[in-house]
Amino acid sequence: MKRAGPLRRVSEWSRGGGGLAELLSPGGEPSRVVPSPDGGHLVLQRGGRLLAFQRLGGTGTELRRSWELPPSREAPVGLLFPHSPRAAGGWVLAVVWERGRTELWRLAAGWQPLRALELCQGGRARVAAVCCQGERLVWCEERPPSDVHPDAGKGAFRFCVCARALEVEEQGVRLGPVSIVLHNSPEYRVLAAPRHVFMLPTSSGGTAAAKFLLVWHPEEARLTLAAPSAGVVRSKVLQASSESDFRKLLLGSVGLLSALAPLDVHSCAVSGHGALLLVSTKGAVSMVEADGTQRHVFDLEGAPLAQENSVLYLVDLNSGRLIEKKILNMKEVHFLESPGEEDSIQLLTQTGIYSLGFSSPEDSSRAEPCLVEMVFEEACRYYQRRSLSSSKLTVEKLKKGGAFQAPVALAAILQHSLHQKQKPARGLQDTYTKLLSTMSLELQSYLSLELLKSCVVAAPESEVESYCEELVEQEVSRVLHSDIDKDNLAYLNSVFGSFPKAAWKATRSCLQLQQNGDGLVVARATPEVWKKVLGGPQQQEEGGQNGVVPLFELICASFLRFKPKWLPGFVEQTQQYVSVSWAYSSKEGPEGRVPLYKRALGVLARKSKRSEGDDEMELELLLCSQRPKAVLQALHLLIRLKRWQRVVEVAEKFSKLSPLLNKEIFTTLLAEFAQHRELDPYVDTLWPLCPAELTASDILTVVLQHLPRTQGDPVPFSSEGNQLTVGLLKPLLQRVVQRPCVQHEMYSDALQSPTFPPPAPPREHKNPQKAAGGDAPQPPVARTSSPSALAQGDTV
Repeated sequence: MKRAGPLRRVSEWSRGGGGLAELLSPGGEPSRVVPSPDGGHLVLQRGGRLLAFQRLGGTGTELRRSWELPPSREAPVGLLFPHSPRAAGGWVLAVVWERGRTELWRLAAGWQPLRALELCQGGRARVAAVCCQGERLVWCEERPPSDVHPDAGKGAFRFCVCARALEVEEQGVRLGPVSIVLHNSPEYRVLAAPRHVFMLPTSSGGTAAAKFLLVWHPEEARLTLAAPSAGVVRSKVLQASSESDFRKLLLGSVGLLSALAPLDVHSCAVSGHGALLLVSTKGAVSMVEADGTQRHVFDLEGAPLAQENSVLYLVDLNSGRLIEKKILNMKEVHFLESPGEEDSIQLLTQTGIYSLGFSSPEDSSRAEPCLVEMVFEEACRYYQRRSLSSSKLTVEKLKKGGAFQAPVALAAILQHSLHQKQKPARGLQDTYTKLLSTMSLELQSYLSLELLKSCVVAAPESEVESYCEELVEQEVSRVLHSDIDKDNLAYLNSVFGSFPKAAWKATRSCLQLQQNGDGLVVARATPEVWKKVLGGPQQQEEGGQNGVVPLFELICASFLRFKPKWLPGFVEQTQQYVSVSWAYSSKEGPEGRVPLYKRALGVLARKSKRSEGDDEMELELLLCSQRPKAVLQALHLLIRLKRWQRVVEVAEKFSKLSPLLNKEIFTTLLAEFAQHRELDPYVDTLWPLCPAELTASDILTVVLQHLPRTQGDPVPFSSEGNQLTVGLLKPLLQRVVQRPCVQHEMYSDALQSPTFPPPAPPREHKNPQKAAGGDAPQPPVARTSSPSALAQGDTV
């Protein structure tokens, strides 16, 4: 991890600054400072006064030009450097005034005016904010209602976001037509990134609009409506100018937006890779990506926004780790971009320009191995969570305190092993020797990982890709064999996002994914890895916030990108593992709340572009689940697509799973059969699927309920040839009537007996007097056991 060095003055001024010292004196701080693309010039604004300076290294700066306010007291709203590859020097300065007047200046033997343009079409328009994206100017202008037809109902929705191409050539300037991005909208601040434009509502934007922001993607003509606290709300492609109405854009999302809290924004900026950095009034730093997802980065300590002196925080945006904190003895600081100096930042202050450089740990006098430093930082976080005290635990306190022996012991082992190859091994305490032998394999993997990282940095460009693939594979394997908490899950998201192809190869290797001879996808991962991949409901809840995607969804997205045909087989195998490892509908398992096939369908639905094979993929995911509702959903999808051959195949295959599913499938197809004649060629396959408990009366009821409504002639005399007739239903009704009923099957054994009904047993006479009298015994009388039995016998 890099550390910040001391501040170094690279340019200063006191008396000979030509106006810059006065402009930067106390009480005269500039409201806007813009460096030129090459870093050699500065343009500063103070109120309505503009000054252009040339930077001369350590000797100060030279005033080259000064602009004054026009007589109408019109104020400049933007100082821009449009990208002009065909212009001399590659850049020009555009000064945009409040009424839309745009002055273009070129630096050639001094500042020379190039041309003045009118940016807005209406004479009453007022530019509220402007930015530059390449050769395109994007601005938000206010269009007040006319005096003839005032529209008091619009209220604050009188602004319009517009865009216009500005091409600067050697022969002159060409201004393209105005395109409306958004109209009838509240006031927005516009901030340009390389491929998109952020629209952030101002404080006067109203309560409804102040709850979300917009992202415009010019190449896709798409607007994304996102609330940082809730993620992406809506994304819409603007196919016509009528669709860019702000109020129409909010239709369908008013209920969701009403429950959101207003945006809390103290300041904002666009990062180098095109994300929007937001700082709240409480000091929370978050980053909003172009797709609308938000990630919390860092919390500023205490109330730094209200301090008199400036506090400089250097934070790693990828990990959210604080690199350095410096207190600057100055009230106003402006950051300057330094082309060609990626390892330093420059600050414009009242006394000069300062540079803050970064040094690697190896160059520092107090060099310490990276792994050892990580041990103490992780230990601080662990003990801070367990501590009941509000006092901040630091690495220095952890090292000096005698209560925390575990990180000290681990650090000693790491230092011993790290210096083992370079220097003779230093003696370890006897208590640490056993621990070293236990963790030797893990330590070896960490050391090889650090060595591989150093190889990536020093490798030539032709070998970087292979090193990155190996590095990603080791990182994915390491995380999968550790506890996947919120931080590790966010780290995996960044790995899959930055190295998608390498992450896919690492996933195949860790899960041992392959296709066997029968064409089935097989994964031979260990049970521990399977549990990490699937994740429980609690992990999904924690990981599904702020754009952090669970691991199962990350892997499904990789399948869709690199091997979509394998995804249904993978989902089917995960379901088999779940059924063996967890009880059905167990709340502890991954299917306790959301089935795996639905999670995979969610990944498919979130694809940016819909392709022709997505319908087939949706069908396969529904069918591979083998759940009744999913099978019926797939059947209805096939019916909607009119793929009748596949409909019959699915019905024939899945009717064998359960009697209830068989009845639902047959009833659905019988209803379709009653409405049209598309299923007539398949009746020989459909009629054997009729459930045993379905009677002729049940069949006629379903048919009559789904007969299409006709107009004109009665059904028997209809001239159309697609009507259902009795002849078409006759084979099915005959099949049902001729089939033995369930009650007959229950008594089939009794009906096939040789004597029915069985003879009654002989009656015993217990009359001793008649027996003694010598009366001849009467022959037994055959009786039926009951009247019902007799009736049955008569019927047979």
